[in-house]
Order: sequence, then structure tokens, then C-alpha cells
Amino acid sequence: MPKSKRDRPVTLSKTKKKGREHKECIVNGIREAVEKYSSVYVFSFENMRNIKFKEFRQQFRHNGKFFLGSNKVMQVALGRSAEDELRSGIYKVSKLLRGDTGLLVTDMPKEEVESLFNAYEDSDFSRTGSIAVETEGPLEQFTHEMEPLLRKLEMPVRLNKGTVELVADFVVCEEGKQLSPKSAHILRLLRMKMATFKLNLLCRWSPSDFELYREDLSELYREDLSDVETS
Repeated sequence: MPKSKRDRPVTLSKTKKKGREHKECIVNGIREAVEKYSSVYVFSFENMRNIKFKEFRQQFRHNGKFFLGSNKVMQVALGRSAEDELRSGIYKVSKLLRGDTGLLVTDMPKEEVESLFNAYEDSDFSRTGSIAVETEGPLEQFTHEMEPLLRKLEMPVRLNKGTVELVADFVVCEEGKQLSPKSAHILRLLRMKMATFKLNLLCRWSPSDFELYREDLSELYREDLSDVETS
């Protein structure tokens, strides 16, 4: 009788967990980078795509470092207040580490960083849970081999002399509403890229100044507005 795989022993010492040591490694990495490079940027991202982000990061491989992960861990590394900040004024950066954000620590001139971020935008296929940005109505016809799959996706189709036909109008998605798994699948079949991967700069810190890239963010700094510039 074959031995059950469920009975196989597992060596716990070989398992890996993102515990205290992992967090300390991130904190130390950020602190070392801040000491090494001259500027720190916070950026937000939309529709993150790991492969595309890796390509973007290559432009900074010789003079900068990116950090993504737990916002709280990154805040601890920089300091959350003037009392525990790593360097003078850098606690202001921590206030913007919330939601889908990351850090860039670099020596690259400000103008070049801004140019690279402002110019970058890449379209990709939407995923389940994404918000539709346009409305698709009746679909174009597919080849006859696709008919079973389209039926499985609940599209009202039939074969007519080897040609797939819609027997009724079919809305794939509606603007402003989240995509279902089936809608995302249909859009991929249609080769329709509705998700845009974007990176947006929020602020820049250097030993001599602190700058915001959006005026609405100044509300977070009411107590020290005199030290904050907006661009």
C-alpha cells in the first residue's frame, strides 16, 4: 500500500517566516541607504505589476535603491516624529507612507528622477477586482474554437455555420464598477488592456529641504507648513 504523503515529516527548522529578523533587516537596509544617498522619495503606485516595476528599477541600479513592503516598518526605519527621526526632518516622509506606497533612496539629480517617474506609464490586462475605466458593449466575433469557452463565461453566443455569433447584446464591464473574474478573463481574450501601471511621486526629502508634489498633501503638515515646499 502506497505511503500517504500526509504522513511525511516536516522539518520546522527549514521553514521561513517574516518575523522580527526580517523586519530588522529591512529597517537596517533603509537606514544604510539613507546614510549613503542624498535624497529620499515617497511614491505611490497604481495597478502594480512586478515585472514592469523591475524593469523601471533598472534605471536606478547604479545610484539608488527601492523599498516596498510594510509601511509601518519603513516608518520605524525613518522615524515617526522629530524625537525619533533618523535624520533632521525625515520624519515628514513617514507621514506619506500609507496605502500603496514605496521609498526610493537615490543620488540621481532631482530633475532626472522627476522626468523618469512622470514619463512612465504602462498598460496591462485588468485583474479581478480592478475598476473598469470604460464600458464595452457588444463583442466582436471569435473563432469557432472559442465558442465553448465563451459559453462557460456566460456569454450569449451560438455557432452559425462555423461562425460565433452573439444572440444578444452583452456588457463585459461597466465604468466605475469592479471587474468580476469572468469579466477580467473576457477582456484578456479580447486583448483589451484597461489597467494602467503608474508611479506617482508624493514627496522628496534631502538634508536641506522637503518638497511635496501634491498640494492636497500639505494638510498633513499643518504644524510645520513653513518648512514644506510644494511643486
